[in-house]
Amino acid sequence: MHLIPQAQKPVNLHCIARPPPHPHQRNHLQLPSRCLHQLPRSALLSMDTAKPLIFRTVVLTACFALAAAQGSPGTATFYGGADGSGTMGGACGYGNLYDAGYGVLNAALSQTLFNDGASCGQCYTITCDTSRPGGQYCKPGTSITVSATNLCPANYALPNGGWCGPGRPHFDMSQPAWENIGVYQAGIIPVVYSQVKCSRGGGVRFSLAGSNYFLLVNIQNLGGSGSVGAAWIKGDGTGWIQMSRNWGANWQALAGLVGQGLSFAVSSGGGQYIQFLNVAPAWWQFGETYNTYQNFYY
Repeated sequence: MHLIPQAQKPVNLHCIARPPPHPHQRNHLQLPSRCLHQLPRSALLSMDTAKPLIFRTVVLTACFALAAAQGSPGTATFYGGADGSGTMGGACGYGNLYDAGYGVLNAALSQTLFNDGASCGQCYTITCDTSRPGGQYCKPGTSITVSATNLCPANYALPNGGWCGPGRPHFDMSQPAWENIGVYQAGIIPVVYSQVKCSRGGGVRFSLAGSNYFLLVNIQNLGGSGSVGAAWIKGDGTGWIQMSRNWGANWQALAGLVGQGLSFAVSSGGGQYIQFLNVAPAWWQFGETYNTYQNFYY
């Protein structure tokens, strides 16, 4: 069930990210030094004059573009059937991927890439690498962007844990995504991948589960970096309560908030901080998902 929240107060997106319970801390956008070194001099000089949101968005987009041009080597397989229905659910906890905003252009990440769930929701552009062994099964000149929605676990019955074993960057893609870049009969192909900015329709969504004194919130449909770095919750009668990652994209709060309206605050994996006010009314129920009108740029 998807409920539209009450009107939300505007957020000053030109502020540097700052968690409400700890005003002395700041969330900084972490950019690789090699990325900054390759940016145009004019972009670096604008650091002192550009507004924080504009500068961060431009720099992150530039970094994503540089990464996409260079890429990293990996491998890819596919699963889930021709319609992608077998990819629903998964280790990020999104459930029905259509409802959560991700659809079937998705992938399960190997342990190395999954990062204990911190990569849930991130977007990757994947290109089949014709220059490596197995490249004859590529569809040359094609690429596909997928969302991370699941974990591809290691299989220790195989040498080194198989394709998704430790240290291996591997994507187990949905079949519809795979068939954009690889020949079905191949089974596995060499790829080049890059993390890219996510474009999402609509706002961030909050799916509620738990019990009277335990709230589990699945945070979905993030744009920008696509992933959640930190989260907080606030009832009508409480201050901000810091949440912790339970598993995948599920964040928990050990608090009795039944009967209170709920607001959320989220810091994205890219460092942008947004408050989502008055998301769920006091009569919210477990099992419901609440849509918002705000989303992330980075």
